[in-house]
Amino acid sequence: FSEKYNNLSVLQIDAHADLRDEYHHSPYNHACVMRRAQEYAHVVQVGIRNVCSEEKQYIIPDNIFYAHQIAGKENGWQQRACQRLTENVYVTIDLDGFDPAFVPATGTPLPGGLAWYEVIRLLEVVFKNKNIVGFDVVELCPQPDNKISDVLAATLVYKLITLWEKFQP
Repeated sequence: FSEKYNNLSVLQIDAHADLRDEYHHSPYNHACVMRRAQEYAHVVQVGIRNVCSEEKQYIIPDNIFYAHQIAGKENGWQQRACQRLTENVYVTIDLDGFDPAFVPATGTPLPGGLAWYEVIRLLEVVFKNKNIVGFDVVELCPQPDNKISDVLAATLVYKLITLWEKFQP
């Protein structure tokens, strides 16, 4: 994406910063993905509530929206996050960015995450104001006896497609 789109940024919705330079002897581990993204694009992180000490040096304070500062608050954070993005945006959503009350079936759930309408409002603002070049939804860990997470993930993908169709050229 960075080769195809100039002025690219990545909007990351996630519980974890994923900024480790290396994890389990690999720079390509899932705990390093945003560190690698920073090498190619401007990264804005939303819903973060877990940062290890080695990641702190890679945090860009103006580009991180911690869950405890934004969850349940209507203080314009969605617009501020959107303003931190560049013209072309790739959206990546780790389902653990949501509070586990909404998505219990994820590999690394953490309490205190975002609610459905908070995420949808952010996406509406971003899709309306930026050029979305791609998106993904990751880390669903299905539970055979509980389909709520599966339904939320599928509905989220449907919503992303709908927003893309509605707002993108």
